[in-house]
Amino acid sequence: MDSLNHFFLYLDGYLGSAAYFPYLLLGVGLFFTLYLKFPQIRYFGHAWKVVTGKYDKAGDKGDTTHFQALTTALSGTVGTGNIGGVAFAIFLGGPAALFWMWMTAFLGMTTKFVEVTLSHKYRDQTEDGTMSGGPMYYMEKKLNMKWLGIIFAIATVISSFGTGNLPQINNIAQGMKATFGLAPIITGAVLAFVLALVIIGGIHRIAAVTSKIVPFMSVFYILGALAVIFYNLDNVLPSLVSVFADAFTGSAAAGGFLGATFAYAFNRGVNRGLFSNEAGQGSAPIAHASAKTQEPVSEGMVSILEPFIDTIIICTLTGLVILSSGVWTEKHQTHFQRADTVFIAGDYSDQNEEDREQLFHFLNRGDSTIERYTGSINVVGGVADDLDYTVLSSRSVAENIRYSIDGDERPYTGVLEVVDGRLENPNIEMSGKSLVHSAELTTLAFTKGFFGEYGQYIVSIGLLLFAFSTTIAWSYYGDRAMIYLVGQKGVMPYRICYVAGFFWASFSDTTLIWNLTAVTIVLMTLPNLLGIMLLRKDMKQSVSEYWEHFERDRAQAGEKR
Repeated sequence: MDSLNHFFLYLDGYLGSAAYFPYLLLGVGLFFTLYLKFPQIRYFGHAWKVVTGKYDKAGDKGDTTHFQALTTALSGTVGTGNIGGVAFAIFLGGPAALFWMWMTAFLGMTTKFVEVTLSHKYRDQTEDGTMSGGPMYYMEKKLNMKWLGIIFAIATVISSFGTGNLPQINNIAQGMKATFGLAPIITGAVLAFVLALVIIGGIHRIAAVTSKIVPFMSVFYILGALAVIFYNLDNVLPSLVSVFADAFTGSAAAGGFLGATFAYAFNRGVNRGLFSNEAGQGSAPIAHASAKTQEPVSEGMVSILEPFIDTIIICTLTGLVILSSGVWTEKHQTHFQRADTVFIAGDYSDQNEEDREQLFHFLNRGDSTIERYTGSINVVGGVADDLDYTVLSSRSVAENIRYSIDGDERPYTGVLEVVDGRLENPNIEMSGKSLVHSAELTTLAFTKGFFGEYGQYIVSIGLLLFAFSTTIAWSYYGDRAMIYLVGQKGVMPYRICYVAGFFWASFSDTTLIWNLTAVTIVLMTLPNLLGIMLLRKDMKQSVSEYWEHFERDRAQAGEKR
């Protein structure tokens, strides 16, 4: 698992974590925002009218209404990114990361408008009579680049696991364990069975389920978040100030948080923003392609609402809950994950300014003299000597460390070998106090409000609904990609593998899953961004034609735009 994790980190270094990627993603969004004259602002009100069905026409081809297409796509984006992803971004980059999530969402509203319009415009009807669309279709039918469509479709299948499947159940299982003490494997088994029942029914059952889950879960979660924000109202303004103040400087050390550079906060904020709203990834257009309309631009306008709801509203609430509660800088009793833990040579303290500076550079890949520890550790009754090394867990100096074996059942006694900062014995469990991240951090933050300890149930239930609906939506994205690649015969084998992967991820390493996610997101995003840039003129012409048709139809109906 350590080797696999290092491999994912290596790939991520050339993809999502590479210096070019945030600029590329935001640059494409900025280009289309200027090129189409701020459609996310000009068409925002019109989009709400379209989604209510005001301009629907009888007989339009498709499988779902505008509202169902929106809720299906939202169910694919409103998931762990809104609960665990925001927490992970703040954990890595501090308050500044939230600012760059906002920027990703604002510009992403235009990116999504473009990719959805083009994907709907060049969609196909499948053997079973349902609609199938997505970037792979415009790549083949308009750009005559079937090879690029194949690359994108393969990336979609891979990403359906890495984005929509594995991290969702992993976070659900961790949340259920933290709140109810339920073993992850049990959570995985039960939900895998339910997942199989839903996705076998195809897009009609998926749309029916998500159109009911998404509105309910959004209201439920928002009310819970507001209960924490108003409880910590005095901290809200300082939190917002820190978001803007740190945006171009990076975040300084605070409590157990050792600080983050501007580059790190920028990169993590954009990366997590993409994971949250998927604008530019090319996934949501697959859901929107099922919408009943002959006007692709109208469905593109509906998609403008997605990043707004997903990131501007829900992610902001999660971010303010975490920042105003203060839990993001505090160390908590937790189990250490192997991928998150490293032994370094020397005795360091986060209470010493010089040590903090060295640790900051080490964690942010700067110029640091710190070296990974290699040597033996003597452990008696679960407690080790700590004379010449320091343990870092979750990017913080770990405290009160205990070593155990047999699934944390009994304290360990003996000698442990550490090589290049990693424990050699994979059966040893470590626990103690450190920073926490992902869903665990959000869960702790929700206990700091009017509901007290009961707030954790809001996160657990919200996470269950959010993440599970995301998994449902992504199964549809994956099977549309399989149809494009091999035809209808590939759908059932894909669904079986999808359910099996869902079960496996429920008890797998969280950090490993997140690192896989970072890689798979970008595998889809890069070819999609290339495709929509090549079709920029087609997009502009489509928008012009839409308004011409709209004005003509309104005039015939005696109405005004």
